[in-house]
Amino acid sequence: MRSKSLDRDKVNIITLGCSKNLVDSEVLGGQLAASDVSVTHDSRKLAHNIVVINTCGFIEKAKEESINTILEQVHLKKNKKLEKVYVTGCLSERYRNDLEREIPEVDAWFGTMELPLILERLGANYQSELVGERCLATPSHYAYLKISEGCNRTCAFCAIPSMRGAHISKPIDVIVQEATLLVTRGVKEIMLIAQELTYYGLDLYQKRMLPDLLKRLSDIEGLHWIRLHYAYPSKFPLEILEVMNERPNICNYLDVPLQHASDHMLKEMKRQITKSEITDLINTIRDKVRGICLRTTLIAGFPGETDEDVQEMKEFLAIHRFDRVGVFTYSHEEGTSAFAKRDNVDPDTKQQRAEELMEIQRQISFEKNLEKVGKVFKTIIDKKEAGRFIGRTEFDSVEVDNEVILPPTADLSIGEFTVAKITKAFDYDLEAEASG
Repeated sequence: MRSKSLDRDKVNIITLGCSKNLVDSEVLGGQLAASDVSVTHDSRKLAHNIVVINTCGFIEKAKEESINTILEQVHLKKNKKLEKVYVTGCLSERYRNDLEREIPEVDAWFGTMELPLILERLGANYQSELVGERCLATPSHYAYLKISEGCNRTCAFCAIPSMRGAHISKPIDVIVQEATLLVTRGVKEIMLIAQELTYYGLDLYQKRMLPDLLKRLSDIEGLHWIRLHYAYPSKFPLEILEVMNERPNICNYLDVPLQHASDHMLKEMKRQITKSEITDLINTIRDKVRGICLRTTLIAGFPGETDEDVQEMKEFLAIHRFDRVGVFTYSHEEGTSAFAKRDNVDPDTKQQRAEELMEIQRQISFEKNLEKVGKVFKTIIDKKEAGRFIGRTEFDSVEVDNEVILPPTADLSIGEFTVAKITKAFDYDLEAEASG
C-alpha cells in the first residue's frame, strides 16, 4: 500500500559502480523529470515508493555490492516501505535470467541499453530530443560527460564488451551541445569518460577524433576545466598532447590504465602493447606536456602471474613515479577469455601483491606532495566537511585523487575557485591556506 504522504509516484535511483553508470542514472532521472515524474538520487529518506537500482557487474566485489543492495530494497518492499523495485545496469544485463529466478520479488529487470523500456514501465515517455537533459547527481559545479558507449578492445580480464556492446561514439555536435547545456547550468569542470577515450570517432568519422572534440569543447565559454579519463595506451593519439598544450582549460591530467608492466603479463592480458612501448609513451607524454599528472591502474594476481612479474611491476613504479595509481586484485569473470585459464593466484597472495605495490606508490605520492609545499595552485572547492573546506587542483580528479584541505576561517564558497598555498603534505592529501 502506498504511503499516505505520497500522492503520486516518486522514484529513487540508486547508482552503483563507475561514473559511466552515474551518467546513465542522471539521464534516466532527466527523462523522468521531463515526464513530470518525481525523482531523487540515492535517497535514504524513504520518501519514495519506487526504486531503480543501476547495478555494476564488472568484478566480484561490485557484483556482491549490487546483490546486497537489491536484497536490501526487496526487504523494504516486503515490509511495505516500497511498492516497486526495478533493476538495470551491467549486473542485470549479464545475469538477468539467473537473477529473475533467484530474486523473484524484483518487479522487472532491464539491460544496459533499455532506457525506453524502463521509462515505459515507470509511466514516462522516452524523449530523444532531450540531449544533455540530466538530473545531476554530482555537485552542480562538476559533471561527467560520456562520449561513447561500449568497447572494441579484447582485454582478457574484461567483461565490459559483453555487457556494453561494441564501441559507439556520440557525434561531436551532440557532445558539444550537452557540454554547453551543462555549463549554462553552472558546471565548471567536465570529466570526459568512456570505456576507452582514444578510440573515439573511429566508427563515425573513420579516424580518431578525440583531439578535434577537445578543441570544440575547450571553446565553450565558461568551461574552466576539461579532464580526460580512461585513455587506452595502445595506438595513443599523440595529437591530444598538442591540444592540451594549446588550450589552458584542458587539465594537465591524463588517466592511462596500463594494468601491468611485464611483457609476459601484457601479452597474457591481450593489452596490444609492450613494456618498451609503454615506456616510450610515458616519456613522450611527459616531454610534450611539462608537469602533467599521470594516473594509472594496475592489476595484481592475473592467472600465471609470477613473483618475477610482480617485481618487474614494482621496479616499473619506482622508475616512472606516477602521480596517481590504483591497484586492483584480479577477479575471475565469466565471459572473458581469461576465464578459460586457471585462477591460480590465491586471494591472499593477490591482496599481498596489491598492498606491496600500493606501499611503493604511497611513498612516491608523499614525496611528490612534499614538493608542492610552499607552492600555489588554482583549486576548486568541492565541499565542506567537519568545518573545513575540501578542494582539488587540476591534477586531481573527484574521489580517486588527492584533496586539498583548507581551514574554516577561509572566505570560500563551494563550487568556486581559489588560489591555495600548500602548507603541509600527507601521503594522499594536502593542507593549504587560501592566498587569493
